[in-house]
Amino acid sequence: MNTTEFLTISSAIVPDRPAVIFEGKKFTFAEVAERANRLANSLIGMGVKKGDRVAIVQVNCNQYVETYFAIAKAGAVMVPLNFRAKEDELTYMLNNAEAKVLFAGDRYVPMVARIRPSLTTVKTYISIDAPQKDMLYYEDLIKKGSPDEVFTEIDDEDFTILMYTAGTTGRPKGVPMAHKAFSSYMLNNVQPADPDINEVNLLTVPLYHVAGIQAMLAAVYGGRTLAMMRQFEVDEWMETVQREKATRAMLVPTMLKRVIDHPEFSKFNLSSLKVITYGAAPMPFEVIKKAIDLMPDVRFINAFGQTETASTICMLGPEDHDLRCEPKLREKKLRRLQASIGHPLPDVEMKVIDENGKELPPGEVGEIVARGQRVMSGYWKDAEKTKKAISSDGWLHTNDLGYMDEDGYFYLAGRADDIIIRAGENISPEEVENVLYAHPKIEEAAVIGVPDDEWGQEVMAVCVLKGDQKATPDEIREFCRTRLSSFKKPRYIEFTDTLPRNPMGKVLKRVLRQQYGEQKK
Repeated sequence: MNTTEFLTISSAIVPDRPAVIFEGKKFTFAEVAERANRLANSLIGMGVKKGDRVAIVQVNCNQYVETYFAIAKAGAVMVPLNFRAKEDELTYMLNNAEAKVLFAGDRYVPMVARIRPSLTTVKTYISIDAPQKDMLYYEDLIKKGSPDEVFTEIDDEDFTILMYTAGTTGRPKGVPMAHKAFSSYMLNNVQPADPDINEVNLLTVPLYHVAGIQAMLAAVYGGRTLAMMRQFEVDEWMETVQREKATRAMLVPTMLKRVIDHPEFSKFNLSSLKVITYGAAPMPFEVIKKAIDLMPDVRFINAFGQTETASTICMLGPEDHDLRCEPKLREKKLRRLQASIGHPLPDVEMKVIDENGKELPPGEVGEIVARGQRVMSGYWKDAEKTKKAISSDGWLHTNDLGYMDEDGYFYLAGRADDIIIRAGENISPEEVENVLYAHPKIEEAAVIGVPDDEWGQEVMAVCVLKGDQKATPDEIREFCRTRLSSFKKPRYIEFTDTLPRNPMGKVLKRVLRQQYGEQKK
């Protein structure tokens, strides 16, 4: 099955059900299918062929969904671009992808105009929101395109998306994703469209991120109504849940924290929510515990995956978040909530290996590796990085350190780049951070290793305090002393107003190391 069939099937089963709700506009599955066909026929008419790369830079909107399916129907490859990228990064990604067509939202048109002379392969520019000089207009292409179904020979192995992921150093890496990477996930984990089941999925995660794409495709395949927000804003999010009676939502940890910490949280009717999936960054234990207490009827899911795996490969399910159980089991579940990412999904293999590639027994920390048809075949036009990332027998090196327990649950122990080695002892930043999050005065915390002449590295905690709270480094250290082994206790405590994060809420520890590491040399 290829992804174009998701829309074809849902538009046949629930044609009149709203597929997309966006800023007061509603589009049924039949309407989205027709608009996608019209756009696909227009793209084919302007020379887009199977395998061509077609890029888009825009926030979430109904046109984004239509554009994906139009590109896929034409047999081409969508290149969703990070709308927060700088001009030189966009130029690099577009040229590296050899994009032939570029869709742009209004707010990005000036930037596109500036980099246009440097784009070596883009021949056609399309404005999404309104007519623009020297660009074709999206709605004109919809009007002129034929509504007839587009039939392109598409193999499950063919690429459908080329997504760029930022590394800790160097240029973004292109990750080609095949149709089978998404269809495998859907067929194993999502119920297809059903006339008797109508769910509303609230989407705020950006569609240039794999979590956003997965959520969008799951909604279309499942015949769910997709309520879209351009970007996350906590008041609007809660208003949208209440207005649209959203049943599902995907949130990154920082988003969930803003929701449950909102001073007017209790004034919104969020009772329609049945499932909240979270992921893309580590979830502080205190945040998920508070969320479970505040929303006991919500089924929480911790989804773990990477761009390189196209979607979720490991999951801590709703039953693992249900703390309404006898004390011994509750204690075990609470331990899992602190660091576990759950079990691998049915179509995925996972294991933990040492530096020589040998599989480790339960309880021993090593690198988590994964294998399956959702794992990428290699980085786009980069054989060297591919060789480092994927073993000869198909195992993807996730660069995440972790271990497996005796029950087959996987746990994270930090990124390989982030692990702190003090006098030969490995220290997981996440373990220290979970302790810091339990401090009543600390709002956020990030733990890094800084150079030390005697011990190799020392532990530093960079903390954001709540509101007008004040604290001293000694106070924080004493709090940690009673909860951590002595060698894990932060030697250095720094206070800051904000932590540097990427758009998905993940703390940029390389920035912290650059900022604070030099001070301690």
